[in-house]
Order: sequence, then C-alpha cells, then structure tokens
Amino acid sequence: MRAAKARLDILGAIKRVVMKLGSSVVTTDQGLDHRVIRSIAQDVSRHKKSGKEFIIVSSGAIAAGVRRLKLKEGARSIPHKQAAASVGQSRLMAAYEAAFGTHDIRVGQMLLTKDDFSERRRYLNARNTLTTLLSWGAIPIINENDTVVVDEIKLGDNDNLSALVAAMADADLLLTLSDVDGLLDCDPRINDNACLIPEVKEITYQIRSCAGAQPGKFGRGGMVSKLAAAERVRISGIPMIIAKGKEPGIVNSVLQGHPCGTIFLPAKEKISSRKHWIRYNLDPEGEIQIDPGAVKAITTGARSLLPSGVISVSGVFDHGSSVLVTDERGHPIAKGLINYSSEELEKIKGRQTAEIDWILGYRRNDEVIHVDNMVIISDVQDSLSTEYPAG
Repeated sequence: MRAAKARLDILGAIKRVVMKLGSSVVTTDQGLDHRVIRSIAQDVSRHKKSGKEFIIVSSGAIAAGVRRLKLKEGARSIPHKQAAASVGQSRLMAAYEAAFGTHDIRVGQMLLTKDDFSERRRYLNARNTLTTLLSWGAIPIINENDTVVVDEIKLGDNDNLSALVAAMADADLLLTLSDVDGLLDCDPRINDNACLIPEVKEITYQIRSCAGAQPGKFGRGGMVSKLAAAERVRISGIPMIIAKGKEPGIVNSVLQGHPCGTIFLPAKEKISSRKHWIRYNLDPEGEIQIDPGAVKAITTGARSLLPSGVISVSGVFDHGSSVLVTDERGHPIAKGLINYSSEELEKIKGRQTAEIDWILGYRRNDEVIHVDNMVIISDVQDSLSTEYPAG
C-alpha cells in the first residue's frame, strides 16, 4: 500500500515526461512496428491534452534501415550501420509523423552526439531547442546521430541518451519502454521463475546483481545500462519507470499509476543540473591526486579544493578543463572544473593560497576547484557502465 501511494504521489505531480523506446519495442523482424507506435501516440495524445509534455528518445533507425535495404546479414561494420541508419531514420520519423498526425500533434527531429552534451554552448543550444519545441506544442523525437557518430563521440546507447536528455530537459519522469515487464530478480531468458521488483528505493549491489548484461535482440543496451540510466536521473531528483513497451495502452497504464513495471524512486539528496552536467557529460582531461585532509574537506565538509591539498598532477589541461580528483590510492573522489592549468598546478601544488601570487606572478582564484564546480562521485556507481559494458 505504501509503495502504491508513493507511485501515485509521484505520477500525480509530473508534467514533463521523457520516454525512451527501445528497438525491441518499435521494430519487429519485418521492420518498424507501426501498431505499437500508433498505440503509444494514442496514449500520449490523451495525456498531452491534460497538459503533460512529452519528449521521445527512440531507437530503431538502424533496424528499420536493415529491413528496408533487405540486408540478410544485418549491419555489422560501422559504415554499414551508419548507412542503414541514414535510410532507417527517415522511415522512423515518417512513422512518428503519421502516428501523431492522426491526433493533430506535430513532431520535431533532434539527432544528437556526445559533443552536444559535453560542450556547454552546444548543450545550452540543444536545451533551448527542446524547450522551444515543447512551447510550440510539438513532441521532440530524439536519437543519437548514428549516421556520423564514431566510437570516440558515441553516447553508448539510448538508455544513456535518455538519461542525459531527462536531466537536460528538467523532466519529471523518465519512462523506459523495453521488452521486459521491468526489473526482475534474475534474467528471464535464463530463469523462467523470474519475479518483478515493483519498486527500487536505492540501487544497491543486490539490485545490480539482478541485471543481466545481455542486450535485447535488436538493441545495444541491456538491463545494466538501464540501471546506470536510473542512477543518473535519480541523483537529479527524477524518478524512472521501466515497463513492457509492446503491451497495449502501457503509457496510459503507467501514467495513471497502475502497478506495472518497476519504479526507481528519486534520490533523497539531489544535485544541481550544472553538477549533473559536470559529472556525467564531461570526460576528464587530466587527473589530480589529493591528500587525506583534502579528501575529508571536500567530501564531508563540502569545501573547495585548495592547492595545499594537491599531491600530484597527471595529464595536460588548461584552466576550465574537467579533471578527475583521486585519493592517494588512486580511487576516484570527485570531478570538477579546474581553475589552473596543469603547468600552473605543478608549480603551486602543496603550497598555501597566499603563496600563489609570488609563485605565478598572479592569482586567478584562491581555489584549485571551487565547491560550486565540483561534484563528489562514487567509484562504485560510476564504474557501473565500465564494469558491465552495454551490448
């Protein structure tokens, strides 16, 4: 009863929903599943009339292109996948245009890459486009730009993309529609007695052990990547629900608070959108090691990092770059935007703030990293996607 009330309370307050549709939901062996797309459009139309806003992160472009091009062996190489995506993306958008057009709802396409999240100006531009489309009553249809993306700028999978979009859009809910009923206590492809876990308050080691790394038939992600997405949105105060996408009326059932799927409750303490951007969108350009006193100051005292606490500097970076902060054993402690270049930091590490002026001839800031530009990380949580790579 308590879990059901918590779900109803959350769903009763949401206005903006990011929906992630996996390849297994929107495609079949024959191509795009127009029946499912029409069903989802019908549900979305119903709730849109009540004032809710929707953003859709949709997979399926590569699968649709493979079917259209009749590639019997699929698209295995990167050029083949990119070419298939270029054919399939237009068909995917045409399907959404037709399905939502029936309800007089406009859609807009957004194809994003990692740079659109890591470069602050592009990030803000993408967010402005999103909010403008929503203000016009349109539904943004988002996918990774598979036609040009390479491994160096790949977001990984659309579970990750949907989490980044949810944070960017200040969404109230991330609804992930997949080929399973939700998070199960074991992999149903291995154990027929798998049971649904209806509510997750914290993503613990036990919860992670329930996820199988094997992806769906058509997609790149698996349950592990969905747990990583849940962790990323929870810390921004956004709940996430995983539900079975091909079930008729599933969107309506979820939004009405019916006990379907698995809901991941938001974290009790959330971080700002800026700190979320620093933590999840930026790749560190260098690394700095700090002493135990500095570790305690920034983790338990919510203090800025001063030069006196820095032991060593690795990599070449400029001021304003993202850097990883580690302890003496090399364990990740924080990520932040550095106020000094690696060359400058080598000169002032271990010194007092008052000494910066005569060492460098100037003082850009008192702090190496200001507390407002630093986010404490958990190496257990952040290693989730690297220990269990999706797909």
